[in-house]
Amino acid sequence: MAAAEATQGELAWLDGQYLPRGDLTVPVGDAGFVLGATVTEQLRTFRGRLFLPEDHARRLGESLAVVGIRLPWSLDDLLGAAAHIAVYNHRLAATASPGDQGPDLGLVIFVTPGDLAAQHGGHGGEPRVAIHSFPLAFGMWADAYDRGVSLRTVAIHQVPESCWPLRAKVRSRLHYFLADREAHAMERGARAVLAHADGRISETSTANVAIVVNGRIATPPTSDALGGVSLACARRLAASLGIAWQERTLAAADLAAADELLLTSTPNCILPATRFDGRAVGSGEPGPVFLAILAAWSRLVTLDIAAQARSAAHRLTTTASARVSP
Repeated sequence: MAAAEATQGELAWLDGQYLPRGDLTVPVGDAGFVLGATVTEQLRTFRGRLFLPEDHARRLGESLAVVGIRLPWSLDDLLGAAAHIAVYNHRLAATASPGDQGPDLGLVIFVTPGDLAAQHGGHGGEPRVAIHSFPLAFGMWADAYDRGVSLRTVAIHQVPESCWPLRAKVRSRLHYFLADREAHAMERGARAVLAHADGRISETSTANVAIVVNGRIATPPTSDALGGVSLACARRLAASLGIAWQERTLAAADLAAADELLLTSTPNCILPATRFDGRAVGSGEPGPVFLAILAAWSRLVTLDIAAQARSAAHRLTTTASARVSP
């Protein structure tokens, strides 16, 4: 690790070696770039420490098994490198901002099959594994804890199980891009809700979806949507609060009739969706189940999650304004 800590600037990791984040590159002939054949996990930190790393590593291992990529390193090796990068880069950010704890980070682990044989004289390569981090973009969701977000149903469907299993978390996401573009065209800032061709609700491009009806939570089963690490955390917190939870197939009509809609994802943990297809969800304000789970999550990580996002977003706005002032 000594050589790694001598590196100037943020650290990254590529195929067993630490390097400056700016030097992290993937060749254009890599199968992950050419074919989008990339298995990935995104984690986040709280106070510079990775949150639920074992859960993310378990899902990474399951995705790799589905895709058929065999790592030349153990998952423990990757977790060790990821933890070191998170602590190092968080400390670096805190040093750059005296009096500040430093921004919490998003951290990505991605794995590709390596060089594509067709672009390397018929000879493929070993799997390529990379780890890097970045400051969380709190400004993109800080207001959503109070105002909620808007969801829209779209014509783009979830990829069928016959193409690739939902339980594999991969970077082949053109359908997400097209779905969100369609949602934005209907309502500025709205996020798309993807459904299967038969109408079963799956997920958004960045989050798992849950409904609340009469104080009870329901989510799509894993046959309909990727099992989320944050969703599982929310379920554990709901159980601790005595909130009933079930998995069942959902349709757009279920979302439209819900008292609350919840979105769970790694960067922001949990957000409320307060509009669906142009209409208010419930009262149109973040509901009591959302607020209860958010409060429990904040207690779990000993940090006010919404307040951290608001503070970070305000700080970035203030800094940006100062830079453009004459």
